[in-house]
Amino acid sequence: MNYRHAFHAGNVADVFKHAVLCRILSYLTEKPAAFRVIDTHAGAGIYDLASAEAQRGGEWQAGIGRLVGAAAAGELPDRAKALLEPYLDVIGALNERGAIKLYPGSPAIARAFLRAGDRLIACEVEPKASAQLERQLRNDGRIKVMTIDGWSAMTTYVPPPERRGLVLVDPPFEEEADFHRQSHNLGLAHRKWATGIYALWYPIKGRGEADALAKRVRKLGIAKVLRAELLVSKLKDQSRLNGSGLIVVNPPWTLEGELQALLPVLARLLEREPGGGSMRVDWLAGETTPVAARKPGG
Repeated sequence: MNYRHAFHAGNVADVFKHAVLCRILSYLTEKPAAFRVIDTHAGAGIYDLASAEAQRGGEWQAGIGRLVGAAAAGELPDRAKALLEPYLDVIGALNERGAIKLYPGSPAIARAFLRAGDRLIACEVEPKASAQLERQLRNDGRIKVMTIDGWSAMTTYVPPPERRGLVLVDPPFEEEADFHRQSHNLGLAHRKWATGIYALWYPIKGRGEADALAKRVRKLGIAKVLRAELLVSKLKDQSRLNGSGLIVVNPPWTLEGELQALLPVLARLLEREPGGGSMRVDWLAGETTPVAARKPGG
């Protein structure tokens, strides 16, 4: 999967991933104690949706464009609207009302939630993307941009001094080995910082790699692991991105219920063809008996 994010910014995978990210960050801000976000594959920070790359595929129009349009038209159920509000507020702050020209990557989203004592370490190994990220986040003493391999960062910066926070692992999946690196490095990091929240994003073309990742994570023996997936089309054509998932270690206690309310709405709104959208929220380890995969109305 050759993944240059400028081509895909704001697509359906970003909407899913960043909506969940905002729920986790919102939870962290509910307590006064400081927290730290470690973004292992941070990207370039903010993306121009009018750029040649973004326009070539136009993927944002079927993702954030569709969501913002539905919100503006009052088409979101009240519960989903409330859960999406922090995410949509971040996007709205970057754009003029009624237009979407800029889309925030995960470090820009995280910055919007930082309070005076909170910190962000944004890691990006690609030099041009790292330099762009540095320009966008400069003059903010709460943030450090590191030109470092994300897999090394996953274990280098834990545990953080604050002992609260999130490690976001969102690799480009340019190599099949990235699936194995996720589970392996999660095990290493968790041994150093067992109480941190970890969110691991992965693409879904077919079930094989996603299910194998879940199986390896189960074998790590971590006490609480929640899995959430959003599909926008059926898995007939496994040469394309049909959806994506997040594995969340030590999820906020509110997250499972929030995702059960939010993901059916996103599946219905973002599906590529009628009946193509579906979602899953279940536990790989911990809290409850796994919940079966659901269709958008479920």
